[in-house]
Amino acid sequence: MNDKKIIGVDFGATNIRAGLVHGNQLSAIKLKRINNTGAEDEVLQDLFFVLDQLMDKDVLSIGVGVPSVVDIDAGIVYDVINIPSWKEMPLKKILEARYHVAAFINNDANCFALGEHYFGKGIGKKDMIGLTIGTGLGAGIIINNRLFTGTNCGAGEFGMVEYLDHVYEYYASGQFFNNVYHTDGSAVFEKANAGDQQAQQWYAEMGTHLGNAIKTIMYTYDISLIIFGGSVRLAYPYFQKNMWKQIKTFAFTKSVQRLRIEISEIENTAIFGAAGLYYDNVQ
Repeated sequence: MNDKKIIGVDFGATNIRAGLVHGNQLSAIKLKRINNTGAEDEVLQDLFFVLDQLMDKDVLSIGVGVPSVVDIDAGIVYDVINIPSWKEMPLKKILEARYHVAAFINNDANCFALGEHYFGKGIGKKDMIGLTIGTGLGAGIIINNRLFTGTNCGAGEFGMVEYLDHVYEYYASGQFFNNVYHTDGSAVFEKANAGDQQAQQWYAEMGTHLGNAIKTIMYTYDISLIIFGGSVRLAYPYFQKNMWKQIKTFAFTKSVQRLRIEISEIENTAIFGAAGLYYDNVQ
């Protein structure tokens, strides 16, 4: 990466986290708890509070990742998860008017993929998918070194593809444990780490479903690199065997041989990825 200064912002469920990305380095992170039940402008003020601490004359751009649907060209955010007041927020216009730099807004899963593409295990790979496996199953798609978002910022919503009697993310994400076994995924992870065989078997079952989801991705995009993000990636040793067993039933053996699955190791990928929106749009 070059020497440009970009602010990356990660809009979480309860906090705004932001940092100044300078080359490959990230400044000390600024954090503000969101008043997510507040009025539209109250949440906006929380964002300003964080950005005001990071803005200086050398900043070229602000990138923001949000857990919602975005009109990317206009920079309008719709129906932000956990922030009821943000039904239609023209965030790009507001940020550019206040800070006088280019602002880019996108979905958080897309930002994860950009973070890996520019700063992580996707460096040098022109085609890849960043698959976020947490309470849901989402993805960002990189094709020919550019983020592919689709017309409505909805590309990569593999978790919403119909599967069995529900959709993929019902079975192939952290939801699996509550949906099928009515237990908390964090508790299952702790038990699996402690050697509990039942918990490890539940992860193995989830791995089979995830393997089917990856086959769908492969049939759709013929991709050779998938990078896992999200909290469930930490349990990879418990589900990788069953996942790969299912992937190997894919019809085209050469595609399976060429497929690499990597686990994200970048801290603060969401912030790096939000900053990566600048490179995707300008560079």
